[in-house]
Amino acid sequence: MMKTENIFRLTVDDLFKELNSSIKGLTNSEARSKIQKYGYNEIKEVKKSSLISRFLANFTHLLAILLWIASILSFVGGMPQLGWSIVLVIIINALFSFWQEFKAEQATESLKKMLPPYVKVIRDGHQQQMLAKELVPGDLIYLEEGDHVPADARLIEAFEMRTINAALTGESEPVRRSSDVVLESQVTLLQSPNIVFMGTNVASGTGTAVVYATGMETQFGKIASLTQNIKAEQSPLQKQLTRVAKFIAYLSLVMGVFFFLLGLIMGRSLVDTFMFAIGIITANVPEGLLPTVTLALAIGVQRMAKRHALVKKLSSVETLGGATVICTDKTGTLTQNEMTVREIWTPNDYYTVSGVGYEPKGDFLIEGNKVDEKSFPDDLSLLLKIGLICNNSRIVKPSSDNPSWNIIGDPTEGSLVVLAGKAGFTREDILREYPIISQLPFDSRRKRMSSVHNAGKDVYVFTKGAPKETISVCSHIFKGKDRIEKLEKEDIQKIIEQNDKFAQAGLRVLAMAYKRMYKKDEDYKVDNTENDLVFVGLTAMMDPPRTEVEKAVKHAQKAGIKIIMITGDYGLTAESIARKIGIIKGLHPRIITGNELDKISDIDLKNELKDKEIIFARVAPEHKMKVVSALKEMGEVVAVTGDGVNDSPALKRADIGIAMGKSGTDVAREVATMVLTDDNFASIVNAIEEGRAVYDNVRKFITYIFAHLTPEAIPYILFSLFNIPLPITVMQILAIDLGTETLPALALGVELPEPGIMDRPPKSPKEKLLNFSLFFRGYILLGLINSAAVLAGYFWVLHNGGWHWGQILTADNLLSRKAATMSFLGIVIMQVANVFACRTEVASMFSIGMFTNKLLNAGVIFELALTAALIYTPFLHNIFDTYPVPFTYWLFYIPFIPILIGAEEIRKLISRKKLENIKG
Repeated sequence: MMKTENIFRLTVDDLFKELNSSIKGLTNSEARSKIQKYGYNEIKEVKKSSLISRFLANFTHLLAILLWIASILSFVGGMPQLGWSIVLVIIINALFSFWQEFKAEQATESLKKMLPPYVKVIRDGHQQQMLAKELVPGDLIYLEEGDHVPADARLIEAFEMRTINAALTGESEPVRRSSDVVLESQVTLLQSPNIVFMGTNVASGTGTAVVYATGMETQFGKIASLTQNIKAEQSPLQKQLTRVAKFIAYLSLVMGVFFFLLGLIMGRSLVDTFMFAIGIITANVPEGLLPTVTLALAIGVQRMAKRHALVKKLSSVETLGGATVICTDKTGTLTQNEMTVREIWTPNDYYTVSGVGYEPKGDFLIEGNKVDEKSFPDDLSLLLKIGLICNNSRIVKPSSDNPSWNIIGDPTEGSLVVLAGKAGFTREDILREYPIISQLPFDSRRKRMSSVHNAGKDVYVFTKGAPKETISVCSHIFKGKDRIEKLEKEDIQKIIEQNDKFAQAGLRVLAMAYKRMYKKDEDYKVDNTENDLVFVGLTAMMDPPRTEVEKAVKHAQKAGIKIIMITGDYGLTAESIARKIGIIKGLHPRIITGNELDKISDIDLKNELKDKEIIFARVAPEHKMKVVSALKEMGEVVAVTGDGVNDSPALKRADIGIAMGKSGTDVAREVATMVLTDDNFASIVNAIEEGRAVYDNVRKFITYIFAHLTPEAIPYILFSLFNIPLPITVMQILAIDLGTETLPALALGVELPEPGIMDRPPKSPKEKLLNFSLFFRGYILLGLINSAAVLAGYFWVLHNGGWHWGQILTADNLLSRKAATMSFLGIVIMQVANVFACRTEVASMFSIGMFTNKLLNAGVIFELALTAALIYTPFLHNIFDTYPVPFTYWLFYIPFIPILIGAEEIRKLISRKKLENIKG
């Protein structure tokens, strides 16, 4: 590719010479040779791992390796049926995990619609349509209103052209484009008005441009390539599961060795102690952890999709739940991305306007009273007509392809067309009355636009623009049809005061003016047209916040999540929107601009970020990246929204990158871990709620499985230390681990977010999945109650059978088998109570309804039915060392259930009190 630093300073002749092109464009043969040299005009994606490697990864992570070891030990220990069962669990889990992630990725691929498939190109002197990917440097392209710009190009002709560069710079306001050579030395390529960039949109006007950069050599492509240098990090859940796996591995090994040595010391046979050690190690490996975690994540993904959040990677679901900071864009995410005129001021009256969006439906009100449509005030009627025809935008009615009202062109101008439509005015009708003769396009120096219209013998000039610049060319003021008075200093002061009030409220303000000319000039120029105007009034407009965002912001703040607005818009506008939706409440929030960020050190930035209320305005891509990096270094879990290619480095650097599905670019959606299908901030908060539920559900599962490890281990310790009959066999333990508890454990993974989950502060990024509270709840509180119940049943059976302390019974003894069966039954029944107690972590189990989880209900029925089958089916007795005990044995454990649930409810009550004290 050629050097492009000074492309905007070349004359048209030098430009064609540099690019080996001409006013007739390239020939098809020249274009083909250039494709060989430069390649296709495509944004290359970051290379992904192959499907095979991603699939195999599900068989080789630490928890899977633990299960492989457990299966090998089972085969070595002479229990092949157990070994094959574990292998089957590994395979099913791997297929399930891979399929869920593959489906999410495929759904994301379908969103890639940013770059235009076709473009209008001048080849061999003729305009034709061709695939955008076949563009090469030197091609002439023709652009018009509504087009996407397919490559970086230098304008050689432009008529009233403005582009929306939000995808590249983050600024939503249309920027004027011209074909003039840029001579100012301080202007850079990105600032040059004669350059159009890939990924931006044409808001209004037309233009012809020469392509000078394609594909990865465009500004769009260069920023996209930055993301390849940012290494993807493990999600918090992945890190936590690695710790859990290590802990379980160490625990299993220690317990296996301990019981093996203890058995030998107590005089047990080598074979028995070895078999028992294998059983203990295998029993401690939670075979259901992987499928439960995967199911919890998959269910979270499905629920998020229903709430307009598409997650590309399962592990990212839980990351969202741990978010402590949300860095959000303003336009389109917090707002509706639909500019709407809300207020009108004229020297005679102050009007408010109802209705939002682009549908021309609403009323004009004076002090709350509706203006009669049949007798519109002269000042209001004139102002609406000026805004309507001094305008290049138009309304698009709903259709089968697009069910909502929309506009083509500048959103600000579009709001004026909608405003006039609310009064019943149409552009066609007014233009029949005032046919257009000429137009003076908006200019960033004049900050005005004027149109000249024929009206019989007269000529009217209609002007709109920035208030101060428009007032500067006014000599009179409109105070009624027959009251056009000289513009005095007092009038100017009132206009400026009102403009300042609107600005302080974050409203964008345009002034309207006109004049009547009695002489028709053949050439209408600025100096002979925009002078001696009559000031008519001010229109104040805003991009309204989404109706649901204010509630979502409160929800997030209540959950202890800090919200930081990062926008390319002006600080005053950003503050106003932030205040309206509740992000800002204080009188003096900290507003930091991009220029300030350039000068501020990393240490000072971190100190600024500690401020409760902070906004970043007028920021560039590198600024967003700087803020995200600082937050992560402070230990925050950061969620970041973005839609443009300029956002992609920050999206990838964040813990959770959130791209816009409707307005976002391919690059943003590619690097993000989540895509909002409705571009709505409220969907982020909903997704965080689901993420927290996933984390809770994983903890519930671990608590549930830990709760039965204690009653499995304690009887064995007693068996090893004292001369008592075997309390429970290895096969009975494995029947529990791989059979009876599996479905109820999986069911905990689909629990809905419990009441009050968003009233808690975010979990600390340093918080471990396996912490003291989980240990206490599982091993000690629930585990000891379970153990007490199981041992009570075990000794009750022995006592009723005439056994006395010190009496030796072999494993084949009838009484010994009855007692072991009673222990097995006790663990199962107490696990039924456990699973209901574990459905909530902080809220009362009674607050969610006892039987609302259908999968859990089915799992409990299956658990009890399988237990009955193992106890009462004759051919299973020898396999699982069970005995057909009377039904009264089942009833023995009923009194222990309310004891367990009561203890858990007290613990939850204490937890809720602690949370209230923390928030208080």
